[in-house]
Amino acid sequence: METIKIQTELGVISALSSGSGPLVLMLHGFPDTKETWVAQIAFFANNGFRAVAVSLRGYEPSSMPQNGDFSDTALAQDVVDVMDALGATSAHLVGHDWGAAIAYRAAYLFPERFNSLTTMAVPHAGNFANKAFFTPKQAVMSWYMMFFQLRGLSDWWVTRKNFKFLRRLWKVWSPDWVFSVAEFEQLCDAFRKPGVVHAALSYYRAALGPGAAPITPARRAANRYSVAVPTLGLTGANEGCIDAEVFKNLMVSGDFPAGLDVKVIPGAGHFLHREQADEVNEIVLAWLHRHATAQPA
Repeated sequence: METIKIQTELGVISALSSGSGPLVLMLHGFPDTKETWVAQIAFFANNGFRAVAVSLRGYEPSSMPQNGDFSDTALAQDVVDVMDALGATSAHLVGHDWGAAIAYRAAYLFPERFNSLTTMAVPHAGNFANKAFFTPKQAVMSWYMMFFQLRGLSDWWVTRKNFKFLRRLWKVWSPDWVFSVAEFEQLCDAFRKPGVVHAALSYYRAALGPGAAPITPARRAANRYSVAVPTLGLTGANEGCIDAEVFKNLMVSGDFPAGLDVKVIPGAGHFLHREQADEVNEIVLAWLHRHATAQPA
């Protein structure tokens, strides 16, 4: 496994890469980094794929958008820009948390570029935006999204006491995951870099800010998009961020005309690919093989 630098119009994006063959492009979530995919990179590389895990926009100083754009359209464009820079005309796209939300949007906008889609922990992002806060249990679980709208205060709160808030999120969202000191310190090191905390919270501010929040009929209609790429949705049975039942209910087959498969991973919470890496890897590998010969639409 090696660290590579990918030059795009946005800037320089760091990535972890290994193997050769069809591209499996992996997008991390919050609060997390590209290192979240270490177990998957090695596994997919050993099974005949080129595995690449990228840092999302703003998660490092070299990819801070000068215009402050963290819209879903810009984030989706980053995905295809990375593919172009890698010389890949198509890819299997895998996303967790915010990476999943971005992956849905990228697959909607550029379905011809993807052979398959695998999303973890976050259901169809448009459906979630439209309905999550109308589900009482999920509205409570998603309180932090509104807290992040408090600019300045939430930025400070995230960083105080050596990122104690982020440690708490990991523990609440994946209650059975025993992560190491080194794993959490790696996250802290990434978030200590200039501008990264502000950028990470800007994802939520862009999603719920003026013109984007699903409070108008036009915006809610825009969120009802279909994903014309075969999609595998995975959630943890002990999910503490987005309830597993909410996940299943918001993954509607009609929104995935190319096919949808949803699985619940026992013994896992929000970070299911870290907690139950072996099981998740085998499930995703079977999905990749199932669509290995499919041509993008």
